[in-house]
Amino acid sequence: MFRAFTTALSAMNASATGVDVVGNNLANLNTPGFKSSAMAFHDIIAQTIGATGTETQVGLGTGRPKTVRQFNQGAIQTSGGGMDAAIQGGGFFVVKDSLNQQVFTRAGNFQLDALGNLLTATGERVQGWREVNGVVDINAPVGDVVLPVGQLRPPTATSTMSVDLNLNAAAATGATFSTPVEVVDSLGVPHVLTVTFTKQAAANTWQAQVSIPGAEVAAGTAGTPYNLLATPVTVVLSSSGVLTTPASPGNTTVPAAGLVSGAANLSITWSLYNNAVPRLTQYNQPSAVSAVAQNGSLAAQLTKVAMNDTGKITAQYSNGQQKLVAQLAMAFIQNPESLVAAGNNNLSAGPQTALPAIGPAETGGRGKILGGAIESSTVDIAREFTSLIVLQRWYQASARMVTTADELTQETISLKR
Repeated sequence: MFRAFTTALSAMNASATGVDVVGNNLANLNTPGFKSSAMAFHDIIAQTIGATGTETQVGLGTGRPKTVRQFNQGAIQTSGGGMDAAIQGGGFFVVKDSLNQQVFTRAGNFQLDALGNLLTATGERVQGWREVNGVVDINAPVGDVVLPVGQLRPPTATSTMSVDLNLNAAAATGATFSTPVEVVDSLGVPHVLTVTFTKQAAANTWQAQVSIPGAEVAAGTAGTPYNLLATPVTVVLSSSGVLTTPASPGNTTVPAAGLVSGAANLSITWSLYNNAVPRLTQYNQPSAVSAVAQNGSLAAQLTKVAMNDTGKITAQYSNGQQKLVAQLAMAFIQNPESLVAAGNNNLSAGPQTALPAIGPAETGGRGKILGGAIESSTVDIAREFTSLIVLQRWYQASARMVTTADELTQETISLKR
């Protein structure tokens, strides 16, 4: 009889703990990336009554329930935030807390601070790989993700150029055709080179010259084009209108020395072929350019950073160029249910947690990152309210058991009167 008190009390403690768990789940209904917890109950070893040991067994109640975090996929909602990210799969974002401890999270509502550090909503530093010497090396150790906020991107001097065009097969001897190509020097100053083709008397033969405005080079004269090639390039096309001379790869070096801008001398490789395919043709059509390309770029301000669906962060600049500047790291943990809640939407490794495997998204079972989205909490409000009702009834029944045991005790005491 007296065991009924402790048995009922164990049930009341267990159900009260269950109510606490349900309350925590409901409190985090709108917490991004939150994973709800379920309760695992177990009985306490039974007491055997009787000589044989098998006639009667009376349990001693229920133990304190174990909480098990449920790592099922949460709904993914588009947020529109440039730095927001959601995980589709079983991985985790890797972050460092204020104590420089490595913790894990599914909450991808990231933000940038004034120095360009990528942080969680509660200030933890997001881990990954950032651009070093123009390269994002995912084989290097992970570190803080720092983006080039407000940084002026230096110019890139032109080193290659190309022109795709058709030269009119019906052009008379001495006819010319010109097209401009804008290039950039080491200081970011643009220069317009002019590529001029002149029809020669020999059949299917042209000569090509590249010039720059005379005012832009020390050796030139203002108002007069300055030829950059000491000897024009002789271009010969076959009777089928296909370039034959120069032969592939057909590269010509175009030097531009003594720039008045003060920039370093330019040395541009002009390619007449694209992987052995001629860029020049000669057909009975008006001379016309179909494409012009060069690899230089002007100095530019950063205008926007955005994350794509692989966790790569791309910077967009005012000159229209885009560049990969960072990539998020992800962790795969074989037994995520062993992780311990560390607050601020973070989870830390517990005593039984397997070592995390850290790498890029979409490898090693780490899942996929969806940019501009947030993973919702996995809390099911209907299920939690159902559990709450069951736990409430359980607590009431256990309390009634205490009352009943008390009444039986009073009856027993009254027997001696």
